[in-house]
Amino acid sequence: MHYELIILGGGPAGVSASVYASRKQVKTLLLTKEFGGQSTVSEDIQNWIGFPSISGSDLAKSFKTHVETYKGEVLTVKEGEYVESITKNDNGFSVKTNNDTYTSKAILIATGSHRRQLTVPGADRLEHKGLTYCASCDGPLFTDQDVAVIGGGNAAFETAAQLLAYTKSVTLLNRSDSFKADEVTVEKVLAHPHMTAITGAEILEVHGDKFVSGISFKKDGETQILEVKGIFVEIGALPTTGFVEGLVDMTPYKQIKVDPKNQRTSVEGIWSAGDCTDGLYHQNNIAAGDAVKALEDIYLWLNAR
Repeated sequence: MHYELIILGGGPAGVSASVYASRKQVKTLLLTKEFGGQSTVSEDIQNWIGFPSISGSDLAKSFKTHVETYKGEVLTVKEGEYVESITKNDNGFSVKTNNDTYTSKAILIATGSHRRQLTVPGADRLEHKGLTYCASCDGPLFTDQDVAVIGGGNAAFETAAQLLAYTKSVTLLNRSDSFKADEVTVEKVLAHPHMTAITGAEILEVHGDKFVSGISFKKDGETQILEVKGIFVEIGALPTTGFVEGLVDMTPYKQIKVDPKNQRTSVEGIWSAGDCTDGLYHQNNIAAGDAVKALEDIYLWLNAR
């Protein structure tokens, strides 16, 4: 089936664009592996406008509910599908997913980003055996245990705060000498009596036989070993843009270059919004706003053709 617009991604950008597209009666297909984006792993989101506090899972549910309210003849939603490639043709674009192929006049890429993996020795071997990327999923398994969190941003400190509720102790290992997290968050988490932070820590290896037993790091030229039963990795994210590499212009970090006035990419007919772009800041509210901006421009572009 041919659509006027295909939106890729079910995070705040993709959902916002889908709602606006439906309200403007643009025949749209939303393709998403799942709703919510990276926020689904957050236990407590306090900066999503309109909600003083909401969990990532509840935010994802609200995204899905909002989109499904507008499903019908105008908006089609296919959950569980993810894009594998996009090709340009005479009638617009062809989008190949893991299940099917769809065509459209315009594309909005809102695929966000994904977790950066820890690449030191032992990390791959002990993943899901004490080393994890999801505190919400696996945190309770480490009740009354000593654990480590790797990272220094908001996600790392939020993970530490969550783990402090039931673990014996949390040690945060940060590669740089300063934290990227909000100062108020850093101050609150570090005030906990069972919380320790080590800066300037270069991770060397994850230790353990069948399960994690510790992690070694270098600080001030000296190698140290921290004995822990769990390691939670929060070292940033990478844009999910491999499927469009070579088609649109990107930064060296594989972020899609966009015009900040309208979110247009280097290819006419393709827009992008959210964490997969080279926007200066990446947050849920910004992603949603940029997607609405893109949709307004897409609507005018479609009606001018």
